[in-house]
Amino acid sequence: MLLAVDTSTSLVGLALYDGDQVLGEMTWTTKQHHTTQLSPALSGLLKRCGVSMSMVTALGVAIGPGSFTSLRVGLSLIKGIALARNLPVMGISTLDVIAAAQPQANDPLVAVLQAGRTRIAFGVYKNIEKQWQPEGAVRSGTLDELLAELTGPTIIAGELTVDERKKISKVKNLQLASPILCVRRPAVLAELAWNRWQDSDADDAATLAPIYLHVAGTPIS
Repeated sequence: MLLAVDTSTSLVGLALYDGDQVLGEMTWTTKQHHTTQLSPALSGLLKRCGVSMSMVTALGVAIGPGSFTSLRVGLSLIKGIALARNLPVMGISTLDVIAAAQPQANDPLVAVLQAGRTRIAFGVYKNIEKQWQPEGAVRSGTLDELLAELTGPTIIAGELTVDERKKISKVKNLQLASPILCVRRPAVLAELAWNRWQDSDADDAATLAPIYLHVAGTPIS
């Protein structure tokens, strides 16, 4: 069984997945209370699903881009479990989680999430062999800066404010994903991590690092 954890932003998610079904999944919005809420939430999810930590044999974690403080909480928990029990861990890009949940389409996709100070982090994806594949580096900027770059039909999905959604909806050729598809589902993260695990593509828990963004938008790890 695989445990997936996403604390990239104020939206936190947990999921339990065994390759055949999602045993449990939960998401909630927190206001900088990641540290105090994550462990109790995990304990509650395990209890409700009738699962013990001894049954967890693999781990998946969202590695960003995201908030320095929030990312550190989830990654610290997962790395601690992985090192203590010698479990495989798969780090997954947070934007990949958003992209993987979107329906297939011919137009390019831009996955976004909040990066703080009115900025967003975003990545461009293209549909290649029926999978959304990243194209280019993850960047950050304002929504206006992103919109100025988009010259053709494009799908936009991810973590957006009400005002940002309104602004996007007024731009011709842009297709805004529904709020349901914009939520980062930890079950999607779990499946992405599971698939990597089945391919024997685990990360080194000791050196696995989150993806942060400089103010200028350059990704660092």
